[in-house]
Amino acid sequence: MEKQKRKKKIGRGGWIFFSLTFFAYILLALLSFNSFLKSSHFALKIIIKIIPVFIFIWILMALVDRFFNTDFIVKHFPRGSLREWLFAIVTGILSGGPIYLWYPLLSDLRKKGFGNGMVACFLYNRAIKIYLLPLAVYYFGLKYVLVLMGVMVLASIVQGLAIERIV
Repeated sequence: MEKQKRKKKIGRGGWIFFSLTFFAYILLALLSFNSFLKSSHFALKIIIKIIPVFIFIWILMALVDRFFNTDFIVKHFPRGSLREWLFAIVTGILSGGPIYLWYPLLSDLRKKGFGNGMVACFLYNRAIKIYLLPLAVYYFGLKYVLVLMGVMVLASIVQGLAIERIV
């Protein structure tokens, strides 16, 4: 089958936002130069604070992209092992972003031996959002959140085992 190259659609939204921000700063500089200096200083402080985070994320993404592929996963998490289930649970919890970005990896893992149950377990555990846990603890309490997470993890295993038997 011939591979088709897809044209990458380049949006202008980022450039529009940048232009509007740039012109807003120019307008602010013309109207109140003191406010412009305060705002610029504040923005610069924030940028300096987040640069190490961006560098860390970039390095982490490069390492994951380089070493953490489907062959690595199949080799280190053999079929039917406890490590395979732990992998599905932990990566499901840690995964973020839109689900459709995970489908190619999950499909490739299925082709290389991961079962439908592992995929179901992974997808079920995506419901646990790490970044929302502090808010959940604040509103519902730590005990409730821990029990809920435990039930969700156990339910994901039950669901994975059920799907393995059915499919």
